Amino acid sequence: MKNALIINSGNLPLPMLISDAGVTASTRFVEFFTAQIRNANTRSAYYRAATRFMSWCENNSVVLMAIQPVVVAAYIEELSSTHSAPTVKQHLAALNMLFDWLVIGQVISFNPASSVRSPKHIVREGKTPILDENEMRSLLESLDTGKLSDLRDRAILGLMAYSFARVGALTKMQVKDFYQQGSKSWFILHEKGGKLNKVPAHHKAAEFVEQYITAAGIKDDRNTPLFRSLSHRGNAITDKAIDRKNVFHMIHRKIQKIGLPKEIGCHSFRGTGITNFLENGGDIETAARIAGHASTRTTQLYDRRDDIVNQGEIERIRF
Repeated sequence: MKNALIINSGNLPLPMLISDAGVTASTRFVEFFTAQIRNANTRSAYYRAATRFMSWCENNSVVLMAIQPVVVAAYIEELSSTHSAPTVKQHLAALNMLFDWLVIGQVISFNPASSVRSPKHIVREGKTPILDENEMRSLLESLDTGKLSDLRDRAILGLMAYSFARVGALTKMQVKDFYQQGSKSWFILHEKGGKLNKVPAHHKAAEFVEQYITAAGIKDDRNTPLFRSLSHRGNAITDKAIDRKNVFHMIHRKIQKIGLPKEIGCHSFRGTGITNFLENGGDIETAARIAGHASTRTTQLYDRRDDIVNQGEIERIRF
């Protein structure tokens, strides 16, 4: 690999397979990742998928213009032996989009990935563990509200559970994205693809965020990050937004402190809120709207009500 491709503020190498194909191919490749894909996480994942395939082609002495469906199929077959079906599907999706872009740019004459079938993968239930009502209450009550850091963490956990917020959405929030209109409080969540999701604030979540903002003294700094990283000593906030890794590590520390399973992560609170909402009479369509899901099928992956039923049924076995 040679030359440089700027993705996510970092210099990443341009595959030799692309650079050897000429200036037009190189330009088109760069444009695909910098202009065509807007989501940063998708961009990084697709770049890794594309460059892995390009390296595989280089190792097998296959040039760009010689890539046929059988080449892509052979790569997918090999990848399937070492990676999960969802990962393989993502890699094939990345190649499909990239080759379509190269076809439109007249770099290649056809898309060699379009006729290659991805592995079957049917998901009826998500794997992310969730908390029950008592566990969620215990976690929130374990936080020290006399500490600014815990006030921030309680607001983050509350927003994920009460508003089904993705960690990526809340890390992008500014102070102005929490506001009151009439008798109601609202959150503006910054979802994937630049979409804004306006959701009513549960009174507990609103209370948690209000107390954090007041203690942090940022109420009037409306165009600044809402959830911020901590100073080196951890007793004050900085002017920088907290990132998802910090949120993950914070959650790991908090759940470890009260003895909850280490598998619980950021997405667990989204599933916890959705399941609790449905258990208390909420409908799946409303849950999908709050969560920002385009389809209720996605929301159903977070619904774990059947877990309780299944456990009850299995206990019918008596020896």
